Amino acid sequence: MSDKKKLSAGNFRNKMGNMTDTNLLLTITIVIFFAMYIGAIVFQGKGFLKPQTFFNILNANAALIIIACGMSIVMITGGIDISVGGVAALVSMCCAVHLDHKGGNVVGAIGIALLIGLLYGIVQGVLVAYLDIQPFIVSLAGMFFARGLTTIVNAVPFNVEHEGFKALKNYRIIMPGFGSINKKGEYVDAYIQIGVVVAILVVILFFCVLRWTKLGRSFYAVGGNKQSALMLGINVKKTKFLSHLICSVLAGIGGMVYFLYVGSGSPSHASGMEMNAIASAIIGGTLLTGGVGNIIGTFFGVLSLATIQNIVSSAGLDQAWWTGITIAAMLCLFLVIQSVVMARKKKSTK
Repeated sequence: MSDKKKLSAGNFRNKMGNMTDTNLLLTITIVIFFAMYIGAIVFQGKGFLKPQTFFNILNANAALIIIACGMSIVMITGGIDISVGGVAALVSMCCAVHLDHKGGNVVGAIGIALLIGLLYGIVQGVLVAYLDIQPFIVSLAGMFFARGLTTIVNAVPFNVEHEGFKALKNYRIIMPGFGSINKKGEYVDAYIQIGVVVAILVVILFFCVLRWTKLGRSFYAVGGNKQSALMLGINVKKTKFLSHLICSVLAGIGGMVYFLYVGSGSPSHASGMEMNAIASAIIGGTLLTGGVGNIIGTFFGVLSLATIQNIVSSAGLDQAWWTGITIAAMLCLFLVIQSVVMARKKKSTK
Protein backbone atom coordinates (compact mmCIF):
# COMPACT_ATOMS: atom_id res chain seq x y z
CA MET A 1 0.00 0.00 0.00
CA SER A 2 1.33 3.47 -0.92
CA ASP A 3 2.09 6.13 1.70
CA LYS A 4 -0.88 8.23 0.49
CA LYS A 5 -3.25 5.28 0.87
CA LYS A 6 -1.87 4.51 4.32
CA LEU A 7 -2.32 8.13 5.30
CA SER A 8 -5.92 8.25 4.05
CA ALA A 9 -6.73 4.98 5.82
CA GLY A 10 -5.24 6.38 9.01
CA ASN A 11 -7.31 9.56 8.67
CA PHE A 12 -10.43 7.46 8.15
CA ARG A 13 -9.71 5.44 11.29
CA ASN A 14 -9.13 8.64 13.23
CA LYS A 15 -12.45 10.03 12.06
CA MET A 16 -14.20 6.81 13.03
CA GLY A 17 -12.48 6.99 16.40
CA ASN A 18 -13.98 10.42 16.95
CA MET A 19 -17.37 9.10 15.82
CA THR A 20 -17.09 6.23 18.28
CA ASP A 21 -18.09 8.30 21.30
CA THR A 22 -19.94 11.61 21.46
CA ASN A 23 -20.47 12.21 17.73
CA LEU A 24 -21.63 8.68 16.96
CA LEU A 25 -24.06 8.57 19.88
CA LEU A 26 -25.41 11.99 18.86
CA THR A 27 -25.93 10.80 15.29
CA ILE A 28 -27.76 7.69 16.46
CA THR A 29 -30.04 9.75 18.72
CA ILE A 30 -30.97 12.19 15.94
CA VAL A 31 -31.60 9.41 13.43
CA ILE A 32 -33.84 7.49 15.86
CA PHE A 33 -35.79 10.65 16.73
CA PHE A 34 -36.53 11.44 13.07
CA ALA A 35 -37.38 7.78 12.41
CA MET A 36 -39.87 7.81 15.30
CA TYR A 37 -41.42 11.10 14.22
CA ILE A 38 -41.76 10.00 10.59
CA GLY A 39 -43.23 6.72 11.82
CA ALA A 40 -45.74 8.68 13.91
CA ILE A 41 -46.76 10.68 10.83
CA VAL A 42 -47.19 7.52 8.76
CA PHE A 43 -49.01 5.35 11.31
CA GLN A 44 -50.76 7.82 13.63
CA GLY A 45 -52.22 10.21 11.11
CA LYS A 46 -51.56 13.71 9.82
CA GLY A 47 -51.79 15.30 13.27
CA PHE A 48 -48.05 14.83 13.68
CA LEU A 49 -47.53 16.53 10.32
CA LYS A 50 -48.78 19.87 11.65
CA PRO A 51 -45.94 22.11 12.86
CA GLN A 52 -47.96 23.02 15.94
CA THR A 53 -47.78 19.40 17.12
CA PHE A 54 -43.99 19.68 17.21
CA PHE A 55 -44.18 23.12 18.82
CA ASN A 56 -46.53 21.71 21.48
CA ILE A 57 -43.87 19.12 22.32
CA LEU A 58 -41.41 21.97 22.83
CA ASN A 59 -43.93 24.00 24.87
CA ALA A 60 -44.70 21.09 27.19
CA ASN A 61 -41.06 20.05 27.64
CA ALA A 62 -39.17 23.36 27.77
CA ALA A 63 -38.50 22.99 31.49
CA LEU A 64 -37.31 19.40 31.04
CA ILE A 65 -34.91 20.51 28.27
CA ILE A 66 -33.31 23.05 30.62
CA ILE A 67 -33.08 20.65 33.55
CA ALA A 68 -31.77 17.82 31.36
CA CYS A 69 -28.99 20.11 30.09
CA GLY A 70 -27.84 20.61 33.69
CA MET A 71 -28.11 16.88 34.33
CA SER A 72 -25.96 16.16 31.27
CA ILE A 73 -23.19 18.44 32.54
CA VAL A 74 -23.12 16.66 35.91
CA MET A 75 -23.20 13.24 34.23
CA ILE A 76 -20.35 14.21 31.88
CA THR A 77 -18.20 14.81 34.98
CA GLY A 78 -19.17 11.36 36.28
CA GLY A 79 -21.77 12.55 38.81
CA ILE A 80 -25.54 12.55 39.19
CA ASP A 81 -28.16 14.89 40.64
CA ILE A 82 -31.60 13.53 41.50
CA SER A 83 -32.71 16.65 43.40
CA VAL A 84 -33.61 18.64 40.28
CA GLY A 85 -37.30 17.66 40.27
CA GLY A 86 -37.64 18.64 43.93
CA VAL A 87 -35.90 21.96 43.23
CA ALA A 88 -38.30 22.66 40.36
CA ALA A 89 -41.30 21.91 42.60
CA LEU A 90 -39.90 24.12 45.38
CA VAL A 91 -39.31 26.96 42.93
CA SER A 92 -42.84 26.77 41.53
CA MET A 93 -44.41 26.73 44.99
CA CYS A 94 -42.27 29.58 46.35
CA CYS A 95 -42.94 31.67 43.27
CA ALA A 96 -46.68 30.96 43.48
CA VAL A 97 -46.82 31.98 47.15
CA HIS A 98 -44.71 35.06 46.44
CA LEU A 99 -47.07 36.21 43.67
CA ASP A 100 -50.48 35.36 45.12
CA HIS A 101 -50.04 35.42 48.91
CA LYS A 102 -47.26 37.96 49.38
CA GLY A 103 -48.21 40.50 46.73
CA GLY A 104 -44.95 40.05 44.83
CA ASN A 105 -44.12 40.57 41.17
CA VAL A 106 -42.70 38.49 38.33
CA VAL A 107 -39.19 39.94 38.65
CA GLY A 108 -39.14 38.91 42.31
CA ALA A 109 -40.32 35.41 41.37
CA ILE A 110 -37.47 35.07 38.86
CA GLY A 111 -35.04 36.21 41.55
CA ILE A 112 -36.42 33.59 43.96
CA ALA A 113 -35.98 30.85 41.33
CA LEU A 114 -32.37 31.82 40.70
CA LEU A 115 -31.62 32.15 44.43
CA ILE A 116 -33.01 28.69 45.24
CA GLY A 117 -31.02 27.13 42.40
CA LEU A 118 -27.85 28.99 43.45
CA LEU A 119 -28.12 27.98 47.12
CA TYR A 120 -28.78 24.36 46.20
CA GLY A 121 -25.83 24.37 43.84
CA ILE A 122 -23.44 25.83 46.40
CA VAL A 123 -24.43 23.43 49.19
CA GLN A 124 -24.50 20.28 47.06
CA GLY A 125 -21.39 21.30 45.14
CA VAL A 126 -19.39 21.78 48.35
CA LEU A 127 -20.58 18.45 49.79
CA VAL A 128 -19.76 16.52 46.62
CA ALA A 129 -16.59 18.26 45.45
CA TYR A 130 -14.83 19.33 48.63
CA LEU A 131 -16.14 16.86 51.22
CA ASP A 132 -16.05 13.97 48.72
CA ILE A 133 -19.53 12.66 49.55
CA GLN A 134 -21.21 10.51 46.92
CA PRO A 135 -23.35 12.74 44.64
CA PHE A 136 -26.22 10.25 44.68
CA ILE A 137 -26.47 10.46 48.50
CA VAL A 138 -26.14 14.26 48.54
CA SER A 139 -28.75 14.81 45.85
CA LEU A 140 -31.07 12.20 47.39
CA ALA A 141 -31.01 14.19 50.63
CA GLY A 142 -31.52 17.35 48.56
CA MET A 143 -34.55 15.84 46.86
CA PHE A 144 -36.20 14.88 50.15
CA PHE A 145 -35.39 18.30 51.63
CA ALA A 146 -36.87 20.15 48.63
CA ARG A 147 -40.04 18.06 48.62
CA GLY A 148 -40.50 18.50 52.35
CA LEU A 149 -39.83 22.24 52.21
CA THR A 150 -42.32 22.60 49.34
CA THR A 151 -45.06 21.17 51.56
CA ILE A 152 -44.01 23.45 54.44
CA VAL A 153 -44.24 26.53 52.20
CA ASN A 154 -47.79 25.55 51.23
CA ALA A 155 -49.42 22.14 51.43
CA VAL A 156 -52.48 23.02 49.35
CA PRO A 157 -52.32 23.20 45.52
CA PHE A 158 -53.62 26.45 44.04
CA ASN A 159 -53.70 28.34 40.75
CA VAL A 160 -51.94 31.68 40.52
CA GLU A 161 -54.22 34.62 39.72
CA HIS A 162 -51.56 37.33 39.57
CA GLU A 163 -52.37 39.45 36.49
CA GLY A 164 -48.78 40.15 35.45
CA PHE A 165 -47.86 36.49 35.73
CA LYS A 166 -50.95 35.36 33.80
CA ALA A 167 -50.13 37.81 31.01
CA LEU A 168 -46.61 36.37 30.77
CA LYS A 169 -47.90 32.79 30.96
CA ASN A 170 -50.42 33.34 28.17
CA TYR A 171 -48.03 35.22 25.90
CA ARG A 172 -47.54 33.48 22.57
CA ILE A 173 -44.72 33.94 20.06
CA ILE A 174 -46.19 33.50 16.60
CA MET A 175 -44.19 31.39 14.13
CA PRO A 176 -44.91 32.91 10.68
CA GLY A 177 -45.56 30.43 7.89
CA PHE A 178 -46.08 27.43 10.18
CA GLY A 179 -49.83 27.80 10.76
CA SER A 180 -52.48 25.36 9.56
CA ILE A 181 -56.11 25.21 8.52
CA ASN A 182 -58.49 23.89 11.19
CA LYS A 183 -61.67 21.88 10.65
CA LYS A 184 -63.70 25.08 10.20
CA GLY A 185 -61.47 26.14 7.32
CA GLU A 186 -59.85 28.92 9.34
CA TYR A 187 -56.12 29.61 9.36
CA VAL A 188 -54.60 29.16 12.83
CA ASP A 189 -51.19 30.59 13.63
CA ALA A 190 -48.53 28.30 15.06
CA TYR A 191 -46.86 29.50 18.25
CA ILE A 192 -44.34 28.76 20.94
CA GLN A 193 -44.25 29.96 24.53
CA ILE A 194 -41.57 32.04 26.25
CA GLY A 195 -40.19 28.95 27.99
CA VAL A 196 -39.17 27.46 24.63
CA VAL A 197 -37.04 30.52 23.85
CA VAL A 198 -35.32 30.20 27.25
CA ALA A 199 -34.73 26.47 26.67
CA ILE A 200 -33.21 27.01 23.21
CA LEU A 201 -30.93 29.75 24.55
CA VAL A 202 -29.76 27.39 27.32
CA VAL A 203 -29.06 24.63 24.80
CA ILE A 204 -27.06 26.97 22.55
CA LEU A 205 -25.14 28.49 25.48
CA PHE A 206 -24.03 25.21 27.02
CA PHE A 207 -23.36 23.59 23.67
CA CYS A 208 -20.85 26.40 23.10
CA VAL A 209 -19.47 26.06 26.65
CA LEU A 210 -18.84 22.34 26.28
CA ARG A 211 -17.45 22.59 22.77
CA TRP A 212 -15.27 25.68 22.81
CA THR A 213 -14.31 26.65 26.37
CA LYS A 214 -11.67 25.47 28.80
CA LEU A 215 -14.38 24.75 31.38
CA GLY A 216 -16.19 22.48 28.93
CA ARG A 217 -13.01 20.54 28.18
CA SER A 218 -12.41 20.25 31.92
CA PHE A 219 -15.84 18.64 32.41
CA TYR A 220 -14.99 15.96 29.84
CA ALA A 221 -11.50 15.43 31.24
CA VAL A 222 -12.72 14.98 34.82
CA GLY A 223 -15.46 12.58 33.72
CA GLY A 224 -13.09 10.61 31.50
CA ASN A 225 -10.25 10.12 33.99
CA LYS A 226 -9.74 12.13 37.18
CA GLN A 227 -6.08 11.19 37.53
CA SER A 228 -5.31 12.25 33.98
CA ALA A 229 -7.20 15.49 34.57
CA LEU A 230 -5.06 16.20 37.64
CA MET A 231 -1.91 15.54 35.64
CA LEU A 232 -3.14 18.05 33.06
CA GLY A 233 -3.37 20.68 35.79
CA ILE A 234 -7.17 20.72 36.00
CA ASN A 235 -8.68 21.60 39.36
CA VAL A 236 -10.91 18.54 39.71
CA LYS A 237 -12.70 19.70 42.85
CA LYS A 238 -13.52 23.11 41.40
CA THR A 239 -14.74 21.51 38.17
CA LYS A 240 -17.05 19.15 40.05
CA PHE A 241 -18.32 22.03 42.17
CA LEU A 242 -19.11 24.13 39.09
CA SER A 243 -20.92 21.24 37.40
CA HIS A 244 -23.27 20.85 40.37
CA LEU A 245 -23.67 24.61 40.66
CA ILE A 246 -24.66 24.90 37.00
CA CYS A 247 -27.03 21.93 37.30
CA SER A 248 -28.86 23.42 40.29
CA VAL A 249 -29.07 26.91 38.76
CA LEU A 250 -30.54 25.37 35.61
CA ALA A 251 -32.97 23.43 37.84
CA GLY A 252 -34.03 26.78 39.30
CA ILE A 253 -34.49 28.29 35.83
CA GLY A 254 -36.27 25.14 34.69
CA GLY A 255 -38.52 25.37 37.75
CA MET A 256 -39.50 28.91 36.75
CA VAL A 257 -40.21 27.82 33.18
CA TYR A 258 -42.23 24.87 34.51
CA PHE A 259 -44.15 27.30 36.74
CA LEU A 260 -44.89 29.49 33.72
CA TYR A 261 -46.30 26.45 31.91
CA VAL A 262 -48.50 25.01 34.70
CA GLY A 263 -49.44 28.33 36.35
CA SER A 264 -49.86 26.86 39.81
CA GLY A 265 -48.10 25.71 42.93
CA SER A 266 -48.38 22.14 44.25
CA PRO A 267 -46.23 19.76 46.33
CA SER A 268 -46.74 17.14 43.63
CA HIS A 269 -45.37 19.29 40.80
CA ALA A 270 -42.41 18.02 38.72
CA SER A 271 -42.87 14.52 40.11
CA GLY A 272 -40.44 12.19 38.37
CA MET A 273 -38.78 15.00 36.43
CA GLU A 274 -35.34 13.99 37.69
CA MET A 275 -35.82 10.51 36.21
CA ASN A 276 -37.00 11.98 32.91
CA ALA A 277 -33.95 14.25 32.87
CA ILE A 278 -31.61 11.31 33.42
CA ALA A 279 -33.44 9.26 30.78
CA SER A 280 -33.24 12.15 28.28
CA ALA A 281 -29.51 12.55 28.89
CA ILE A 282 -28.90 8.81 28.40
CA ILE A 283 -31.04 8.69 25.25
CA GLY A 284 -29.08 11.74 24.06
CA GLY A 285 -25.80 9.85 24.34
CA THR A 286 -24.50 10.92 27.76
CA LEU A 287 -22.78 8.06 29.57
CA LEU A 288 -23.45 7.42 33.25
CA THR A 289 -19.74 6.66 33.65
CA GLY A 290 -18.84 10.18 32.52
CA GLY A 291 -16.60 11.68 29.86
CA VAL A 292 -19.07 11.42 26.96
CA GLY A 293 -22.10 13.54 26.21
CA ASN A 294 -23.54 16.33 24.10
CA ILE A 295 -26.12 19.02 24.86
CA ILE A 296 -27.63 18.75 21.38
CA GLY A 297 -28.01 15.03 22.00
CA THR A 298 -29.80 15.76 25.27
CA PHE A 299 -32.14 18.13 23.44
CA PHE A 300 -33.05 15.37 20.99
CA GLY A 301 -33.26 12.94 23.91
CA VAL A 302 -36.04 15.05 25.45
CA LEU A 303 -37.81 15.27 22.08
CA SER A 304 -37.52 11.50 21.61
CA LEU A 305 -38.94 10.86 25.06
CA ALA A 306 -41.85 13.26 24.45
CA THR A 307 -42.51 11.87 20.97
CA ILE A 308 -42.75 8.28 22.16
CA GLN A 309 -45.14 9.40 24.89
CA ASN A 310 -47.31 11.16 22.29
CA ILE A 311 -47.26 8.09 20.06
CA VAL A 312 -48.38 5.86 22.93
CA SER A 313 -51.16 8.31 23.83
CA SER A 314 -52.30 8.64 20.19
CA ALA A 315 -52.47 4.86 19.94
CA GLY A 316 -55.09 4.89 22.70
CA LEU A 317 -52.81 3.43 25.35
CA ASP A 318 -53.48 6.11 27.95
CA GLN A 319 -52.64 3.97 30.96
CA ALA A 320 -49.50 5.17 32.74
CA TRP A 321 -47.80 1.77 32.64
CA TRP A 322 -47.67 1.75 28.81
CA THR A 323 -45.68 4.97 28.84
CA GLY A 324 -43.38 3.51 31.49
CA ILE A 325 -42.88 0.33 29.46
CA THR A 326 -42.01 2.22 26.27
CA ILE A 327 -39.57 4.52 28.08
CA ALA A 328 -37.94 1.49 29.71
CA ALA A 329 -37.61 -0.16 26.30
CA MET A 330 -36.03 3.01 24.85
CA LEU A 331 -33.56 3.22 27.73
CA CYS A 332 -32.59 -0.43 27.32
CA LEU A 333 -32.08 0.15 23.58
CA PHE A 334 -29.83 3.16 24.11
CA LEU A 335 -27.90 1.50 26.93
CA VAL A 336 -27.18 -1.45 24.64
CA ILE A 337 -26.10 0.94 21.88
CA GLN A 338 -23.83 2.77 24.32
CA SER A 339 -22.32 -0.52 25.51
CA VAL A 340 -21.58 -1.57 21.93
CA VAL A 341 -20.07 1.81 21.10
CA MET A 342 -17.86 1.87 24.18
CA ALA A 343 -16.77 -1.75 23.57
CA ARG A 344 -15.65 -0.71 20.07
CA LYS A 345 -13.81 2.25 21.55
CA LYS A 346 -11.93 0.06 24.03
CA LYS A 347 -11.09 -2.43 21.29
CA SER A 348 -9.75 0.32 19.04
CA THR A 349 -7.49 1.72 21.77
CA LYS A 350 -5.78 -1.63 22.40
